[in-house]
Amino acid sequence: MAVQNFEQIVDKAKAAGRCSRVVIAGADAENILLGAFHAAEEGFAYPVLVGEEAKVRPMLDRLGLDKRDYELVPAHPGDNLTQKAIDLVNQGKGDVLMRGSTQTREFLLPLLDKKNNLRTDRLITHIDLVSMPEYPKLIAIGDVTVTVRPTLAQKRQIIRNMTDTLRYVEDEKPNLALLALVEQPSFHMNDTIEARDLVKEHERHAIADCNLVGPIAYDLILSKEAARLKGYDNPLCGDFDGIVAPSLLAGNLIVKCWQMHAHARTCGVIVGAKHPVAITSRSDSADVSYLSLAFCNVLPKECPYL
Repeated sequence: MAVQNFEQIVDKAKAAGRCSRVVIAGADAENILLGAFHAAEEGFAYPVLVGEEAKVRPMLDRLGLDKRDYELVPAHPGDNLTQKAIDLVNQGKGDVLMRGSTQTREFLLPLLDKKNNLRTDRLITHIDLVSMPEYPKLIAIGDVTVTVRPTLAQKRQIIRNMTDTLRYVEDEKPNLALLALVEQPSFHMNDTIEARDLVKEHERHAIADCNLVGPIAYDLILSKEAARLKGYDNPLCGDFDGIVAPSLLAGNLIVKCWQMHAHARTCGVIVGAKHPVAITSRSDSADVSYLSLAFCNVLPKECPYL
């Protein structure tokens, strides 16, 4: 059965029966700390804080978290905080990597660096899970941070990553949409051609254990009524579990618009690495950080793709 809200994700995280050691790269981030300690209070996270002691301790004190249970791994000014956090995970001292106050580029480059031994044969993909009042269930979208302009081969891998990730979230075969500007293939819109080719390939030999539709426009993905009015005959309209964005810009803009204008709750996880990675925007609320850790705890502690 499809997961309809984040409360079900939190229930699944608790039911997993483990407390993940969450290594936060750059722990002097207010809402990251609040979300991580909320997850700790719920029993599925233990915060391992990597950062400058002179920045982290005053923030913990100000937030009333200084007496809570955590581990602080001190860093010095100029240290590569993400590298320090990755080293802890590789040493078996952490289960989940989490972005804190670090810049996106500073966080991603060590994660993508092969020498850090977090890469697998899968593409690293950032998947956001989203709940909106107007949509009947949670919907995923990716990639929204890592791959700027995915090639046909990379889109194939994003489909696989999203399918495998959603299968841990819900019991059903996920319905995925290949987002495009229009639903008819057009030679001057390469995204529509690639979407058509991926669907044809999927029909011949399944790319992943999912239902795949595309090219398909945004309104048709989310609304059965839009499909009726346009005469677009597909029973999955308004019932999709995931959207594969044609570019990072499209995916990222959609998520931010949902957050700011559609009263959406969101969370983000990077998959395809050897361990789950929680990633949020530094402007996101504590709720986003908390839900991202719940999402991570639903996934296996070690990458299932190996």
